[in-house]
Amino acid sequence: MLTDPWWRDAVTYQVYVRSFADGNGDGIGDLRGIREKLGYLADLGVNALWLNPCFPSPMADAGYDIADYRDIEPSFGTVAEMDALIADAHALGIRILLDVVPNHCSDRHPKFQEALAAAPRSPQRSWFWFRPGRGPNGDEPPNNWQSYFGGPAWTRVTEPDGTPGQWYLHLFAAEQPDFNWENPAVREDFLSTLRFWFDRGVDGFRIDSAAVLVKDPLLPDLDPAAGPEEEHPYNDRDGIHEIYQEWRAVADSYDEPRALFGEVWIADPQRFAKYLRPQEMHAAFNFPFLQCAWDPAALRQVIDQTVAFHRPVGAPATWVLSNHDVTRHVTRYGRAETTFDFDDRGHGRPLDLELGTRRARAAALLYLALPGGAYLYQGEELGLWEVEDIPDALRDDPMWRRTAGVNPGRDGCRVPLPWSGQSAPFGFSTQPDAEAEPWLPTQPAAWREHTVEYQSGDPDSMLELYRSALRLRRSVPGFGSERESLRWMDSAPEILSFRRGTDAACVVNLSAEPVALPEHDAVLLTSSPLTDAGLLPPDAAAWLRLS
Repeated sequence: MLTDPWWRDAVTYQVYVRSFADGNGDGIGDLRGIREKLGYLADLGVNALWLNPCFPSPMADAGYDIADYRDIEPSFGTVAEMDALIADAHALGIRILLDVVPNHCSDRHPKFQEALAAAPRSPQRSWFWFRPGRGPNGDEPPNNWQSYFGGPAWTRVTEPDGTPGQWYLHLFAAEQPDFNWENPAVREDFLSTLRFWFDRGVDGFRIDSAAVLVKDPLLPDLDPAAGPEEEHPYNDRDGIHEIYQEWRAVADSYDEPRALFGEVWIADPQRFAKYLRPQEMHAAFNFPFLQCAWDPAALRQVIDQTVAFHRPVGAPATWVLSNHDVTRHVTRYGRAETTFDFDDRGHGRPLDLELGTRRARAAALLYLALPGGAYLYQGEELGLWEVEDIPDALRDDPMWRRTAGVNPGRDGCRVPLPWSGQSAPFGFSTQPDAEAEPWLPTQPAAWREHTVEYQSGDPDSMLELYRSALRLRRSVPGFGSERESLRWMDSAPEILSFRRGTDAACVVNLSAEPVALPEHDAVLLTSSPLTDAGLLPPDAAAWLRLS
């Protein structure tokens, strides 16, 4: 019997380490906290954990500024504790994925510190993009590139002799200098990092900002009028694929091959699919689905396109509703504008949490019924919403700082999880006698009815909906195998109705009125109770066993 690789249809739970569970009472989530909650995750029914960066970091960007790729951030634990977490998770049948950041490191990384201390055009500086400035005194950036976090993508250094010197490139925060992937030493260093963690039992990596590693070596100005047919000076350049082919060769060299998952923000589906060819990444995140409006035509189109452009390269589709960078979908779905835009997060606009929760419940059954892998961001199984009223003094995100507050940033989806109790910090620490205030102390009082403790055993809760859905996903062949194709069923335009396998179906009602279900043998699960007449209410979904 043919067995598919685990990653083709795995449900992966994203752990934002700082905010998941605090195992030592210092107010910061850590590896010990994750280990103590593995039973909860196994009971939930996930197949893998993706841990946001947990390497040593000054935390200028929540750990995405890495100072040492082969160690563990002391506030999170030690390498020995990571080894124990991997062993404990494997014993429960749960895989471990780490988050690697190849585009940039921390300005505290030893290689960058060596570059700062070295002379211009030295071998040490060739690890990064150091260039002289423009203008009479070199006091203007080398080109017009802008940081994703706001402001110029260049910072000028003071040379060892105290004079104003070269500029270095950082597509993100100034504390995150970009590596120069034209340098073979950079490539070999990252291959060594992959082997270091693969040798310790890590099952794969999520690759951050995967499409921006390779730059045009001439560093030309970015032309805002350039068309999509013109090669971008730093995004999705053709040379990037050679890097991931090298990484795949390392991943495939193990007796049980390791897996690579890319964060690839590319709108062109043909360009996106190139990253998923057999000798490159195993899967990449499906951001068009995450950003899609709660609209039947838009959802059907993005589902069809996703399945279509994955098919030629033989890669599984992926489905995700939220992550650590985007507004939680309970909030998005509760607004008039239900899409997501990095530059306009909708903070402060009218919000109907009841509507958003109802739609989020339906969306859970939708995305868990689609063929491929599913990614679940911590807290979505509790129905948590975006915390938008964080005091300015507590905000931590560089997006907030570098845009002078114009962009509210991502802190609102990173608030520590509520586990138990009637008041904050809701059992965030597993050491209540020594519990410190969480690093981001902004849990809403209303989360008392959204804790794991409060929802466990309540058949109407979001948590029990997820537990039931993941249990059925494992036990119903149509939902549980990525090989079972998706076939649309006849339905009104406002209804998404599709079959998986021979006898499993999902129906989502996006109309304003209750609708009749197709002929079926059994209703397996619904996101909202059926009406007395057996109809599916608006903004609700049902899983069916068909005749």
